[in-house]
Amino acid sequence: MLSGAGIQAAEALAIKGSLVIIGGNLRADNAAVWERIVQLAGGKGARIAVFASASAYPETTGMNNVERLDKYGADAFFVPVAVKLAGVDYKAMADDPEVAAAVRGAGGAYFAGGDQERITRALKHPDGSNTLVLDALWDMYRRGGVIAGSSAGAAIMSSTMFGAPKPVLATLKLGVADGHEITQGLGFIGDDVFVDQHLLVRGRFARMLPAMLKKGYKLGLGIDENTAMVVSPNRDVEVVGYKGALLIDLAGASAQDGPFNVANVRLSYLDNGDRFNIATRSFTPSPDKADGKLDPAKPYYREPLFSADILGNSTVVDLMAKLIDSDQQDAIGLTLGSPHGVQPDLGFEFKFSRTSDSVGYQSSATDAYSVYNVRLDIRPILIRRPLYQYK
Repeated sequence: MLSGAGIQAAEALAIKGSLVIIGGNLRADNAAVWERIVQLAGGKGARIAVFASASAYPETTGMNNVERLDKYGADAFFVPVAVKLAGVDYKAMADDPEVAAAVRGAGGAYFAGGDQERITRALKHPDGSNTLVLDALWDMYRRGGVIAGSSAGAAIMSSTMFGAPKPVLATLKLGVADGHEITQGLGFIGDDVFVDQHLLVRGRFARMLPAMLKKGYKLGLGIDENTAMVVSPNRDVEVVGYKGALLIDLAGASAQDGPFNVANVRLSYLDNGDRFNIATRSFTPSPDKADGKLDPAKPYYREPLFSADILGNSTVVDLMAKLIDSDQQDAIGLTLGSPHGVQPDLGFEFKFSRTSDSVGYQSSATDAYSVYNVRLDIRPILIRRPLYQYK
């Protein structure tokens, strides 16, 4: 009899398709991502089903994405399955055999951004069972097609997704509840990986942790804007685009009761061109970093490392990059919040530490860093008010 891990491996082998998981705000000129979607769907002339199910304006959003994919060589078509699509019964369309057949026969599908709960509402029956169109998507994916999604279209890739979340700091303070902050996604990436988007721009790596602990995930992948994670059938993840992705590993982590408090989280930053294999847990730096492994004996940064706003735009990656190329063993980041916000006396310290298996690479072309296996400990701290006084 197969174990749980063996069953997951067998299911993964049965899938011949790929995923392109985009962190949102995919620009029209990001040829590397758009061309990869078309290539994985079959190349020039590939039929790609466009879902604007998440959008408040599905027809406009859908046709814009059809035109964009066509510009990059596809033969895309709009799928009229969207809660907000005027004059259309989306429930009937989701179970229409002709619509399902068109999706099944395509080489790929693209999910635009918006509200991810609209996607699951459109493609799942109220009892949780699949519509005909969702079954067709799974058939196409298992056969070798590509499923791509940006923002809300990325959120649905895991079995658990954020539904109606609070701001990041409030999520750390108050936690997450099933059916509200977190809800069910479509699970294309499998049941063992949690996915989030708009990650670095909005400091969302921190909100992934309570959700992952709540649902028992050991591995999380968060992707930034205008950037994609391409997941191949062998579960190899390649980062493509403007910025990068954060990998969160909770295999050795431990959490305490009370205010959010977790130790021994492992964080890795995968830059453009880097690869990570979900099955083997192995990293491969991009070709321009292959010869750029950092020597801990020759650090560039030689001063204490600190940030007063660890949830700021890309702050976590900047601090990790400095730490891996530093003579310091630790870096500290804080998040405090407004004195008028929820639980104003509660903040958090993020302590990043280099360990024996931490490693960094620097690009010879752009000076960009890749950082693997940095330890992160998060502890609650008491904020004394007033926090400061005028001199």
